[in-house]
Amino acid sequence: MSEKILPSTQVAIIGAGPIGIELAVSLKRAGVDYLHFDAQQIGYTISWWPRETFFFSTTERIELAGIPIPNTDQARVTGEQYLAYLRSIVEQFDLQINTYQPVVDIRRQADSFLLLTKSSAGEYQYLAKKVVIAIGDMHSANILGIPGEDFAHVDHYFTDPHRYFRKKLLIIGGRNSAAEAALRCWRAGAEVTISYRRNNFDEQSVKHFILPDLLAQIKLDTIHFLPETTPQEIKPSHVILERPDGTQFEQLADFVLMLTGFVGDMTLFQRAGVTLVGESRAPEHNPDTMETDVPGIYVAGTAAGGERKQRYSYFIENCHIHVSRIVHHLTGEWPQVGTIPERQYELPLKDISAN
Repeated sequence: MSEKILPSTQVAIIGAGPIGIELAVSLKRAGVDYLHFDAQQIGYTISWWPRETFFFSTTERIELAGIPIPNTDQARVTGEQYLAYLRSIVEQFDLQINTYQPVVDIRRQADSFLLLTKSSAGEYQYLAKKVVIAIGDMHSANILGIPGEDFAHVDHYFTDPHRYFRKKLLIIGGRNSAAEAALRCWRAGAEVTISYRRNNFDEQSVKHFILPDLLAQIKLDTIHFLPETTPQEIKPSHVILERPDGTQFEQLADFVLMLTGFVGDMTLFQRAGVTLVGESRAPEHNPDTMETDVPGIYVAGTAAGGERKQRYSYFIENCHIHVSRIVHHLTGEWPQVGTIPERQYELPLKDISAN
């Protein structure tokens, strides 16, 4: 199919998660011409959270561009409520976002960047003076590579506890997602066992209002806990687990829920020529401006943390400052990004997450 060449723009935003949308609002307010793309629908990562999952962050810390989140009970909001909030911002500001149009390549062309995209309607080319990559860091599940991991009864995403009602469920993992899934599935009628490679849970990696509940259920043996065990092979009826001393045993399981984290896709950064550093392969960038080592290419949001990480350090609430720094670098003006003073976003935040 022939490529269609469309008009150029001043800024291209790649990614329509919360930070990408906040950047779009800020650029529109500043009168900056931009184009916006996403490979999926807006807020796509949030859309595959388990139903009725609450954010850890309070509403004022995840609001965008100073626009409050409507909230009748002043409590934390669910993923569904936040998606409705994102849709309302897009409607309110009439943000034009090319959804389901992934950017597949970025190339330097004279004093601009050539963006190649693909959609169901065909292939397109765009020119942009500046590019902001805000694609997040949860593109796919972290696959362990063990035999049987691709069986039909093995899930890498927790979507609904009802699936495991009255079934033996083995959860692999011990961070926040695993802890929350264990409690929800047990309360939905599953027989839950957790296998975790460490000897205990890290209170910095599990929400403070979930960990005591989980520990209480483990003490009561309503949820079973197998510390310092790692899966070696998944069979149709059981999983072979290994202890640190090398001994192995079989754990019965009707379903296996692999909550072993996620990995980001750094392909676009690579294609743009951005240097990826460290084990996490994080894009090299100036934290004061968020500009990468390729002049004119910026990173925003959790993508700044790279592909793989032992502990997450970037979340919506401490990435608002990325929008401020990018807009200030492009326009010389500081945008409004929230009701909390900007300086508070720069304070060190302990590791917290919504999922």
